[in-house]
Amino acid sequence: MKDMKNDSQLKALISMVDEPNDGIYADIVAEIMAYGKDVIPILEESWENTLEHHSQDRILQIIHKIQYNSIIEELAEWVKNGSSDLLSAYLLITRFQYPDIKANLILPQIERIRNDIWLEMNDQLTALEKVKVINHVIYDVYGFIGNKEDFHAPENAYLNTMLQTKNGNPLSLGMLYLILIAPLNLPIYGVNFPEHFVLCYTNEKEDEQLSFLEKNDILFYINAFSKGAVFSKKEATVFMKEHGIASNELFFKPCTNLDIIRRLINNLIYSYEKLGSQEKVTELNVLLETINHSE
Repeated sequence: MKDMKNDSQLKALISMVDEPNDGIYADIVAEIMAYGKDVIPILEESWENTLEHHSQDRILQIIHKIQYNSIIEELAEWVKNGSSDLLSAYLLITRFQYPDIKANLILPQIERIRNDIWLEMNDQLTALEKVKVINHVIYDVYGFIGNKEDFHAPENAYLNTMLQTKNGNPLSLGMLYLILIAPLNLPIYGVNFPEHFVLCYTNEKEDEQLSFLEKNDILFYINAFSKGAVFSKKEATVFMKEHGIASNELFFKPCTNLDIIRRLINNLIYSYEKLGSQEKVTELNVLLETINHSE
């Protein structure tokens, strides 16, 4: 990353973004991008002070490239560091669509709901009673609900819009559920059901190697999309049969944070394909490859 002290050189480069020669323009962009994220405020200032639309468009493209490259780098780092913090990865994917999102505006909302859940909890509650408390706070107090009318809309998938509208899809609501209860250390995990992400409550907390996937019994499943409704494996099997899905034991097992973020990206790819947004589909596929190659 280049030193930002040489402000005059940087501004000179930005003033040349209207360069008509593609090769020279590519070199100018590379030089600007070498400054990293710190250059964005200067680019934004230049955009505001530029009247020529072509130059404005190019400045916006450069800003997008810098922000997008930052997401790729941070996502790869998240994988390498163990992918333990689901919230940080969710914020990264949300930044894909909303690059100016501020974590300091999101985190207090999360903490407020977490605190309300924690205040209702005690060690004497059974697993089912704990889930009822969580469900009450998330769905009754804060009013989160599954968006059945516009199920595949990308807005359902992003954390900031879900917190604002209270509407989500099975995966986004399931992720929110997991993020909110993370400090409680409850043995609740995501489950990659085909066509419908759910949660499960297990007998014990996972270990670092997820060996509990083989040895641990699941007490029950939780449908975050339907106000946290609890159901059994038998009921899940019937559901799959009714929808023509061949049963597979892997469908019923807890999944990792990596699996969840992969599913989130794949869901967004599907949503943007339906909307015909090929550029976003291409960029999301790169994010998917970043996760797969960083493991």
